[in-house]
Amino acid sequence: MEYLDRRRSAVEERLESTLGRVEPPALADQVRHVSLSGGKRVRPMVTVLSCEALGGDPGLEGGAGSAVDFAVGVELVHNASLVVDDIIDEADLRRGATATHVEYGHSTAILTSNSLLGEAFALFSADDAAMRSVSDAMVDLGMGEASELVAQPSDEAEYMQLARRKTGSLFRAAAECGAIAADADRYTREAFGEYAERVGVAFQIRDDVLDETADPEELGKPTGQDQDMQRPSIVQVTELTPAEANERAIRESDRALKAIQSADIVEPRAAEYLQDLAEFVVVRER
Repeated sequence: MEYLDRRRSAVEERLESTLGRVEPPALADQVRHVSLSGGKRVRPMVTVLSCEALGGDPGLEGGAGSAVDFAVGVELVHNASLVVDDIIDEADLRRGATATHVEYGHSTAILTSNSLLGEAFALFSADDAAMRSVSDAMVDLGMGEASELVAQPSDEAEYMQLARRKTGSLFRAAAECGAIAADADRYTREAFGEYAERVGVAFQIRDDVLDETADPEELGKPTGQDQDMQRPSIVQVTELTPAEANERAIRESDRALKAIQSADIVEPRAAEYLQDLAEFVVVRER
Protein backbone atom coordinates (compact mmCIF):
# COMPACT_ATOMS: atom_id res chain seq x y z
CA MET A 1 0.00 0.00 0.00
CA GLU A 2 3.01 2.33 0.25
CA TYR A 3 2.82 2.86 -3.51
CA LEU A 4 -0.77 4.11 -3.35
CA ASP A 5 -0.27 6.00 -0.09
CA ARG A 6 2.53 8.08 -1.59
CA ARG A 7 0.34 9.12 -4.49
CA ARG A 8 -2.69 9.77 -2.34
CA SER A 9 -0.53 11.89 0.00
CA ALA A 10 0.71 13.93 -2.97
CA VAL A 11 -2.90 14.61 -3.97
CA GLU A 12 -3.87 15.54 -0.40
CA GLU A 13 -0.92 17.92 -0.04
CA ARG A 14 -1.69 19.63 -3.34
CA LEU A 15 -5.36 19.81 -2.40
CA GLU A 16 -4.56 21.51 0.88
CA SER A 17 -2.20 24.01 -0.73
CA THR A 18 -4.79 24.80 -3.41
CA LEU A 19 -7.52 25.41 -0.85
CA GLY A 20 -5.11 27.54 1.17
CA ARG A 21 -5.17 30.23 -1.51
CA VAL A 22 -8.98 30.51 -1.75
CA GLU A 23 -10.22 34.09 -1.82
CA PRO A 24 -11.73 35.64 0.15
CA PRO A 25 -10.13 34.00 3.21
CA ALA A 26 -13.55 33.95 4.91
CA LEU A 27 -14.45 31.01 2.65
CA ALA A 28 -11.46 28.96 3.80
CA ASP A 29 -13.31 27.02 6.49
CA GLN A 30 -16.16 26.19 4.15
CA VAL A 31 -14.08 24.84 1.28
CA ARG A 32 -11.94 22.86 3.67
CA HIS A 33 -15.08 21.44 5.29
CA VAL A 34 -16.17 20.14 1.88
CA SER A 35 -12.89 18.85 0.50
CA LEU A 36 -10.89 17.79 3.54
CA SER A 37 -13.60 15.96 5.50
CA GLY A 38 -12.77 12.60 4.00
CA GLY A 39 -13.62 10.94 0.76
CA LYS A 40 -12.17 8.01 -1.13
CA ARG A 41 -10.22 10.15 -3.64
CA VAL A 42 -11.08 7.57 -6.27
CA ARG A 43 -11.22 10.00 -9.19
CA PRO A 44 -7.89 11.73 -8.49
CA MET A 45 -6.18 8.37 -8.08
CA VAL A 46 -7.55 7.37 -11.49
CA THR A 47 -5.88 10.46 -12.94
CA VAL A 48 -2.50 9.82 -11.35
CA LEU A 49 -2.46 6.08 -12.06
CA SER A 50 -3.60 6.57 -15.66
CA CYS A 51 -0.70 8.92 -16.25
CA GLU A 52 1.80 6.49 -14.75
CA ALA A 53 0.35 3.45 -16.50
CA LEU A 54 1.07 5.23 -19.79
CA GLY A 55 4.65 6.06 -18.84
CA GLY A 56 4.07 9.65 -17.78
CA ASP A 57 5.54 11.51 -14.82
CA PRO A 58 2.57 12.34 -12.57
CA GLY A 59 4.39 15.25 -10.92
CA LEU A 60 4.09 14.11 -7.33
CA GLU A 61 5.81 17.32 -6.30
CA GLY A 62 3.20 19.37 -8.17
CA GLY A 63 3.55 21.63 -11.15
CA ALA A 64 1.29 23.23 -13.77
CA GLY A 65 -0.10 20.66 -16.18
CA SER A 66 0.91 17.71 -13.99
CA ALA A 67 -1.35 14.72 -13.37
CA VAL A 68 -1.45 15.62 -9.67
CA ASP A 69 -2.73 19.11 -10.49
CA PHE A 70 -5.37 17.65 -12.81
CA ALA A 71 -6.25 15.07 -10.15
CA VAL A 72 -6.91 17.79 -7.60
CA GLY A 73 -8.97 19.70 -10.14
CA VAL A 74 -11.15 16.67 -10.79
CA GLU A 75 -11.66 16.17 -7.06
CA LEU A 76 -12.67 19.81 -6.62
CA VAL A 77 -15.24 19.53 -9.41
CA HIS A 78 -16.59 16.40 -7.75
CA ASN A 79 -16.75 18.10 -4.35
CA ALA A 80 -18.51 21.13 -5.83
CA SER A 81 -21.17 18.85 -7.33
CA LEU A 82 -21.69 17.11 -3.97
CA VAL A 83 -22.50 20.43 -2.28
CA VAL A 84 -25.28 21.03 -4.81
CA ASP A 85 -26.44 17.40 -4.61
CA ASP A 86 -26.87 17.70 -0.86
CA ILE A 87 -28.93 20.88 -1.23
CA ILE A 88 -31.20 19.23 -3.81
CA ASP A 89 -31.52 16.07 -1.72
CA GLU A 90 -31.94 18.01 1.53
CA ALA A 91 -29.29 15.70 2.95
CA ASP A 92 -28.00 16.35 6.47
CA LEU A 93 -24.82 14.28 6.24
CA ARG A 94 -21.96 13.83 3.81
CA ARG A 95 -19.10 11.41 4.50
CA GLY A 96 -20.29 11.14 8.09
CA ALA A 97 -20.03 14.92 8.63
CA THR A 98 -22.64 17.67 8.55
CA ALA A 99 -23.54 18.66 4.99
CA THR A 100 -22.24 22.09 3.97
CA HIS A 101 -25.64 23.77 3.59
CA VAL A 102 -26.63 22.53 7.06
CA GLU A 103 -23.37 23.70 8.62
CA TYR A 104 -23.15 27.11 6.93
CA GLY A 105 -26.47 27.83 5.21
CA HIS A 106 -27.63 27.55 1.64
CA SER A 107 -26.15 30.79 0.31
CA THR A 108 -22.69 30.05 1.65
CA ALA A 109 -22.89 26.48 0.38
CA ILE A 110 -23.56 27.73 -3.16
CA LEU A 111 -20.67 30.19 -2.89
CA THR A 112 -18.46 27.36 -1.67
CA SER A 113 -19.40 25.20 -4.65
CA ASN A 114 -18.60 28.06 -7.04
CA SER A 115 -15.29 28.69 -5.33
CA LEU A 116 -14.28 25.05 -5.68
CA LEU A 117 -15.09 25.15 -9.40
CA GLY A 118 -13.01 28.30 -9.82
CA GLU A 119 -9.98 26.70 -8.21
CA ALA A 120 -10.46 23.57 -10.30
CA PHE A 121 -10.49 25.38 -13.62
CA ALA A 122 -7.44 27.38 -12.63
CA LEU A 123 -5.64 24.02 -12.45
CA PHE A 124 -6.98 22.83 -15.82
CA SER A 125 -6.10 26.10 -17.55
CA ALA A 126 -2.53 24.88 -18.11
CA ASP A 127 -3.75 22.53 -20.87
CA ASP A 128 -6.51 23.10 -23.43
CA ALA A 129 -7.19 19.38 -23.87
CA ALA A 130 -7.67 18.87 -20.13
CA MET A 131 -9.94 21.90 -20.01
CA ARG A 132 -12.09 20.52 -22.85
CA SER A 133 -12.31 17.08 -21.26
CA VAL A 134 -13.52 18.40 -17.92
CA SER A 135 -15.82 20.96 -19.54
CA ASP A 136 -17.48 18.18 -21.54
CA ALA A 137 -17.84 16.18 -18.34
CA MET A 138 -19.52 19.11 -16.60
CA VAL A 139 -22.02 19.47 -19.45
CA ASP A 140 -22.86 15.77 -19.10
CA LEU A 141 -23.01 16.08 -15.32
CA GLY A 142 -25.45 18.98 -15.59
CA MET A 143 -27.62 17.03 -18.03
CA GLY A 144 -27.58 14.09 -15.66
CA GLU A 145 -28.64 16.20 -12.70
CA ALA A 146 -31.43 17.77 -14.75
CA SER A 147 -32.64 14.36 -15.95
CA GLU A 148 -32.71 13.11 -12.38
CA LEU A 149 -35.03 15.94 -11.40
CA VAL A 150 -37.29 16.67 -14.38
CA ALA A 151 -36.89 13.88 -16.96
CA GLN A 152 -36.41 10.75 -14.92
CA PRO A 153 -35.56 7.50 -16.70
CA SER A 154 -38.33 4.98 -17.13
CA ASP A 155 -36.35 1.89 -18.11
CA GLU A 156 -32.92 0.34 -17.75
CA ALA A 157 -31.48 1.88 -20.94
CA GLU A 158 -32.46 5.39 -19.85
CA TYR A 159 -31.08 4.73 -16.38
CA MET A 160 -27.72 3.68 -17.85
CA GLN A 161 -27.58 6.92 -19.81
CA LEU A 162 -28.26 8.84 -16.61
CA ALA A 163 -25.54 6.94 -14.74
CA ARG A 164 -23.07 7.64 -17.55
CA ARG A 165 -23.79 11.36 -17.40
CA LYS A 166 -24.15 11.72 -13.64
CA THR A 167 -21.13 9.66 -12.59
CA GLY A 168 -19.33 8.08 -15.54
CA SER A 169 -18.54 11.39 -17.27
CA LEU A 170 -16.32 12.76 -14.51
CA PHE A 171 -14.57 9.42 -14.13
CA ARG A 172 -13.88 9.57 -17.88
CA ALA A 173 -12.43 13.05 -17.55
CA ALA A 174 -10.23 11.89 -14.66
CA ALA A 175 -8.63 9.16 -16.78
CA GLU A 176 -8.42 11.35 -19.88
CA CYS A 177 -6.60 14.04 -17.92
CA GLY A 178 -4.10 11.45 -16.72
CA ALA A 179 -3.55 10.30 -20.30
CA ILE A 180 -3.20 13.93 -21.42
CA ALA A 181 -0.55 14.53 -18.73
CA ALA A 182 1.29 11.47 -20.11
CA ASP A 183 1.06 12.92 -23.64
CA ALA A 184 -0.81 9.83 -24.85
CA ASP A 185 -2.32 9.61 -28.33
CA ARG A 186 -6.03 10.03 -29.03
CA TYR A 187 -6.71 6.27 -29.27
CA THR A 188 -5.14 5.68 -25.85
CA ARG A 189 -7.02 8.58 -24.29
CA GLU A 190 -10.26 7.10 -25.59
CA ALA A 191 -9.44 3.62 -24.26
CA PHE A 192 -8.66 4.96 -20.80
CA GLY A 193 -11.70 7.22 -20.94
CA GLU A 194 -13.95 4.27 -21.72
CA TYR A 195 -12.37 2.27 -18.91
CA ALA A 196 -13.05 5.01 -16.39
CA GLU A 197 -16.55 5.81 -17.63
CA ARG A 198 -17.56 2.18 -17.19
CA VAL A 199 -15.98 2.10 -13.73
CA GLY A 200 -18.02 5.20 -12.90
CA VAL A 201 -21.25 3.60 -14.06
CA ALA A 202 -20.45 0.47 -12.03
CA PHE A 203 -19.68 2.74 -9.06
CA GLN A 204 -23.09 4.44 -9.40
CA ILE A 205 -24.98 1.17 -9.69
CA ARG A 206 -23.22 -0.11 -6.59
CA ASP A 207 -24.17 3.13 -4.81
CA ASP A 208 -27.80 2.43 -5.66
CA VAL A 209 -27.51 -1.11 -4.35
CA LEU A 210 -25.91 0.08 -1.11
CA ASP A 211 -28.72 2.60 -0.62
CA GLU A 212 -31.07 -0.39 -0.60
CA THR A 213 -29.01 -2.81 1.47
CA ALA A 214 -26.28 -1.14 3.56
CA ASP A 215 -26.19 -0.21 7.22
CA PRO A 216 -26.36 3.64 7.50
CA GLU A 217 -23.62 3.81 10.14
CA GLU A 218 -21.23 1.73 8.07
CA LEU A 219 -22.09 3.67 4.91
CA GLY A 220 -21.56 7.07 6.56
CA LYS A 221 -24.86 8.50 5.29
CA PRO A 222 -28.57 7.71 5.50
CA THR A 223 -29.92 4.84 3.37
CA GLY A 224 -33.29 4.45 1.69
CA GLN A 225 -33.11 7.99 0.31
CA ASP A 226 -33.61 6.94 -3.30
CA GLN A 227 -37.05 5.59 -2.50
CA ASP A 228 -37.95 8.36 -0.03
CA MET A 229 -37.08 11.07 -2.55
CA GLN A 230 -38.33 9.17 -5.59
CA ARG A 231 -34.84 9.34 -7.04
CA PRO A 232 -34.20 7.14 -10.08
CA SER A 233 -31.85 4.46 -8.81
CA ILE A 234 -31.52 1.30 -10.88
CA VAL A 235 -33.54 -0.59 -8.27
CA GLN A 236 -36.32 2.02 -8.34
CA VAL A 237 -36.45 2.39 -12.14
CA THR A 238 -36.31 -1.30 -13.02
CA GLU A 239 -37.68 -4.45 -11.47
CA LEU A 240 -34.19 -5.75 -10.76
CA THR A 241 -33.36 -7.06 -7.31
CA PRO A 242 -30.25 -5.58 -5.64
CA ALA A 243 -28.34 -8.75 -6.54
CA GLU A 244 -29.42 -8.50 -10.18
CA ALA A 245 -28.52 -4.82 -10.25
CA ASN A 246 -25.08 -5.63 -8.95
CA GLU A 247 -24.69 -8.07 -11.84
CA ARG A 248 -25.11 -5.06 -14.14
CA ALA A 249 -22.31 -3.34 -12.23
CA ILE A 250 -20.08 -6.38 -12.68
CA ARG A 251 -20.80 -6.33 -16.41
CA GLU A 252 -19.66 -2.71 -16.63
CA SER A 253 -16.55 -3.57 -14.61
CA ASP A 254 -15.69 -6.38 -17.01
CA ARG A 255 -16.06 -4.04 -19.98
CA ALA A 256 -13.85 -1.50 -18.24
CA LEU A 257 -11.12 -4.10 -17.89
CA LYS A 258 -11.34 -4.97 -21.59
CA ALA A 259 -11.00 -1.30 -22.53
CA ILE A 260 -7.84 -0.72 -20.51
CA GLN A 261 -6.32 -3.97 -21.75
CA SER A 262 -6.64 -2.70 -25.33
CA ALA A 263 -4.13 0.11 -24.64
CA ASP A 264 -0.34 -0.07 -24.65
CA ILE A 265 0.67 -0.14 -20.99
CA VAL A 266 4.12 1.13 -20.03
CA GLU A 267 3.96 0.81 -16.25
CA PRO A 268 2.19 -2.47 -15.32
CA ARG A 269 2.08 -1.73 -11.60
CA ALA A 270 -0.07 1.38 -12.04
CA ALA A 271 -2.29 -0.48 -14.52
CA GLU A 272 -2.78 -3.30 -12.02
CA TYR A 273 -4.14 -0.85 -9.47
CA LEU A 274 -6.56 0.51 -12.07
CA GLN A 275 -7.70 -3.05 -12.74
CA ASP A 276 -8.08 -3.63 -9.00
CA LEU A 277 -10.29 -0.53 -8.83
CA ALA A 278 -12.61 -1.85 -11.53
CA GLU A 279 -13.02 -5.05 -9.54
CA PHE A 280 -13.35 -3.28 -6.16
CA VAL A 281 -16.15 -0.83 -7.01
CA VAL A 282 -18.67 -3.63 -7.41
CA VAL A 283 -17.98 -5.22 -4.00
CA ARG A 284 -17.30 -2.15 -1.83
CA GLU A 285 -19.45 -1.62 1.26
CA ARG A 286 -19.03 2.17 1.56
